[in-house]
Amino acid sequence: MGGSKNEFMGFDLNNIIRENIKGLKPYSSARDEYVSNGSGMVYMDANENPFENGVNRYPDPQQRTLKGLLAKQKEVSTENILLGNGSDEVLDLLFRAFCEPKEDNIITLPPTYGMYGVLAGLNGVENRELLLNKDFQPDVEAILNAVDFNSKLLFICSPNNPTGNSISNEHITALLREFNGLVIVDEAYIDFCDASSWVSKLAEFPNLVVTQTFSKAYGMAGIRLGICVAAKEIIAVLNKIKPPYNVNELTQQKALERLSYGLRIISEVSEIKEQKGLVAQVLSSIPFVQEVYPSDANFLLVRVDDADLRYTQLLEKGIVVRNRSSQPLCKNTLRITIGTPEENIKLIGVLKELEK
Repeated sequence: MGGSKNEFMGFDLNNIIRENIKGLKPYSSARDEYVSNGSGMVYMDANENPFENGVNRYPDPQQRTLKGLLAKQKEVSTENILLGNGSDEVLDLLFRAFCEPKEDNIITLPPTYGMYGVLAGLNGVENRELLLNKDFQPDVEAILNAVDFNSKLLFICSPNNPTGNSISNEHITALLREFNGLVIVDEAYIDFCDASSWVSKLAEFPNLVVTQTFSKAYGMAGIRLGICVAAKEIIAVLNKIKPPYNVNELTQQKALERLSYGLRIISEVSEIKEQKGLVAQVLSSIPFVQEVYPSDANFLLVRVDDADLRYTQLLEKGIVVRNRSSQPLCKNTLRITIGTPEENIKLIGVLKELEK
């Protein structure tokens, strides 16, 4: 995969892999050493309890069945997919594979998903923060001016959390062309957006990494399943360091079951989007709501007169939202997830009570 040599003269995957990872021999689990030929296999290789209960055997460490289904849906090869114990594990693996502690740095674009910064701190990697502008779009020139030889990862959340907006394709394209490390486009909320996924651009940009999740549109937050889609060379590096059985058997089974209900997922996403429009309309009429920001996600960022007060009042009425006032550019804002129609009606009723 990849563009022309001239177009990507600056990007070379070997230049950003940590030296200890290059020479690392990955752990080979019992289930990695063969491919099952179906029923009749006698498993005496992994010191498991032999009595069948549905989960007495180790799971497929490469999640072959699940990856095969996802590969068809996303029109990529299974070699382009890595699955993780939530997207957070996928993100952590990127740090471990490509960022040398106390030497390298990453670029993040606040206000954005807080785990990027947490993982940077956990891995001993400098986090260079370049604020989004007033329209919640990146300043490409400022970002590129902040980059140096040790800048390995650039995180772009689109649609962005907590602002809800999508990042301009032109900005992402410019950064992919100019940044010599990996550009991670976090698409946790892509299913609520009308724009196409950046997965379709993998062949054009060898430094593109797309992360997605089962926690949002798929409605599977409880099973902890994250998806990473990238060039097979990048996925191969991540496979070297991932824990051997990082996605458990129950998670794989529940994900496969959920994927078989494709129309139901589409229907749920459609209803969430419709409800978001209705909630946004009502919020705009509440006197203490100063601004309702456009959203391509399943939540709304709302600026109010006093976020601390309104957060507490909602909590006292049994409604939990997120106070995002501590984030840059987000003073006096609340992030409100779109619920069921009944939950949204309750929210609206409480808000109208508070305006009296």
